Amino acid sequence: MFTLYFVIIVNTLSKQHNFLKSSQISRVSHSHKIRKLVLYFISMIKYCNSLTEYSRFVTREVMVGEVGFGGDNPIRIQSMTTTDTMNTIATVEQSIRMIDAGCELVRITAPSLNEAKNLEVIKKELKARGYNTPLVADIHFTPNAAEHAARIIEKVRINPGNYADKKKFEHIDYTDSAYVEELDRIRKRFIPLVKICKEYGTAMRIGTNHGSLSDRILSRYGDTPLGMVESAFEFLRICEDENYHNIVLSMKASNTQVMVEAYRLLVAKMMDKGWNYPLHLGVTEAGEGEDGRIKSAVGIGTLLEDGLGDTVRVSLTEEPELEIPVARDLVERYSKRAGHTKIKAVTELPYDPTAHQRMQTREVINLGNHNVTRVIADLSDKETITAANLFAYGYNYSVQLDKWNLSDMAVDYIYAGNNKVDFEIPGTLGIIYNSEVWKEQSNKLRSYPLFCGEEFFKSEKTSAELNFVVADHTVLTEDFINKIKEHKNVVLILDTFNGHAMADLRRMFIDLQLNKCELPVIIKRNYAELSEQLFQLYAATDVGALLIDGMGDGVWVKQKNCVTPVILNSTVFGTLQAARTRISKTEYISCPSCGRTLFDLQETTAKIRVRTDHLKGIKIGIMGCIVNGPGEMADADYGYVGVGVGKISLYKGKEVVKKNLPAEEAVDELISLIKEHGDWVEKVI
Repeated sequence: MFTLYFVIIVNTLSKQHNFLKSSQISRVSHSHKIRKLVLYFISMIKYCNSLTEYSRFVTREVMVGEVGFGGDNPIRIQSMTTTDTMNTIATVEQSIRMIDAGCELVRITAPSLNEAKNLEVIKKELKARGYNTPLVADIHFTPNAAEHAARIIEKVRINPGNYADKKKFEHIDYTDSAYVEELDRIRKRFIPLVKICKEYGTAMRIGTNHGSLSDRILSRYGDTPLGMVESAFEFLRICEDENYHNIVLSMKASNTQVMVEAYRLLVAKMMDKGWNYPLHLGVTEAGEGEDGRIKSAVGIGTLLEDGLGDTVRVSLTEEPELEIPVARDLVERYSKRAGHTKIKAVTELPYDPTAHQRMQTREVINLGNHNVTRVIADLSDKETITAANLFAYGYNYSVQLDKWNLSDMAVDYIYAGNNKVDFEIPGTLGIIYNSEVWKEQSNKLRSYPLFCGEEFFKSEKTSAELNFVVADHTVLTEDFINKIKEHKNVVLILDTFNGHAMADLRRMFIDLQLNKCELPVIIKRNYAELSEQLFQLYAATDVGALLIDGMGDGVWVKQKNCVTPVILNSTVFGTLQAARTRISKTEYISCPSCGRTLFDLQETTAKIRVRTDHLKGIKIGIMGCIVNGPGEMADADYGYVGVGVGKISLYKGKEVVKKNLPAEEAVDELISLIKEHGDWVEKVI
């Protein structure tokens, strides 16, 4: 095994064709030399132009009709219809609503040859009404539909996990020769489409989905980001051999960690090969409302921050035209990002950007180490802090019972600043005061001082338990880090006002890691004068991007004239949940609907949410059809999947356990299934 991994690592360093995951690193930890090679390899992973200077990763231009994607073109916004493709007028009118909202590419499902043929009728009707926006045929399982669509519209999207494969969820050990035979079979099935696209000038998206990898890929690479990349590359290599390059790539997942890692691996491997195909970004099955927007921002925003992405689709379980403003708000943030204050370049990367692992820190009271990510609420702008101020942050005081009731989104600390809290606080809550005010407190139970940088070292009085120390990049010098890291009762708060804030904070985290500082760290962000949607998208992007990379033991978001305290708090906890770092509520992996959908997704999602939204930590997939069924909901605990008109099948994980239920009984049956597996608790009213 030692020799095997040595060969793998050496080959990787020279060719960068394979990517080791953290589990593999641990298996070779007995060798100091191997560990040094692995760490060196990680530091050499390059997946964007720069980690500190914003610029877009330059891709080749791909023309979809008359619209350019990649190259010097702006980041394009697209969406997908939810109507029955055979209903021409409904599809046309919905497409027009999407286009009028700003959609630059309209995707329409073509589950069979009949729908593919009707795309020509839809296209003609749109043109007759004065609309020339390019169309995309969304293909699953039906190569004949793809081949027909490629002759009449501007683009086809294929899923490499099911274009030439029927999903069986079988784990088969393929020999090398059997694997080659499978690739030959795929080549024969796929080349006709490639040749048609070349002949007609049709673009193609090779769109990998985390939940629908082929059994062949799963057998060799597992359910991993690397498997997602290799799934696309099986088809991309065929296109390269055929000298066909009018291609866009995507790596979608409902798990934001997996999605970000897959795109980074994809770009790193493309850079190694000298390829530069445009990227379509999206978090699949993001859900609805606030949750869907926050989850999309965590995934898509993390990649946009590093200049990745040429086209974006935000997948919400809402009308498709409502996706467009969300995508536009995400994208437009970067139109003025270039020219930000300079950030020190990264020459050594101490973590693996393609495998989530939380940054190692020591424990200080309930911060750091294996504790959940803590949340700080800022009440420093209040003239007087009362018990009522805590209601929005998860604490409700009952006068009648004389006790505090805590919600699942109760903050862990409040920052009082120079104010004084003169009432008995809940036993789970801590108070942070500015250091001079803290020194004057007679009762210091669960109250802690905040110092600004060097002030901590100059103070004659500090807390024996916990001290918060604020630092920005000007404070966080090597000398400062080496001094502060010796104090076992300090938690750092990293703050920035750089226009490229996430990158500035990330640079500070990297400095801490390189200098072996294991103090817990709070991520602090400041926002002012933003709409509710912009606040949610920006905060979820800035904080979520760091959490995705395992950075941060706590979050402190301060806002002025943006949102209510309730929205602020739900945004922070929603971001933690979307980044998979702290689960505080039920998660719904809900597809955005399309012409394949067999029931009203919005109405059904609402019904299921009403019955189950108290089940903290449970993930429920709600899928409109079998294409978006057990595969697309990937890591859901339970699944509700349309399998026919008025028929629902229920899943536990990826296993179907109740088939072809009448739709009117299916929600009750879902509740029964959850109860059967011991995951049900009664709702407390």
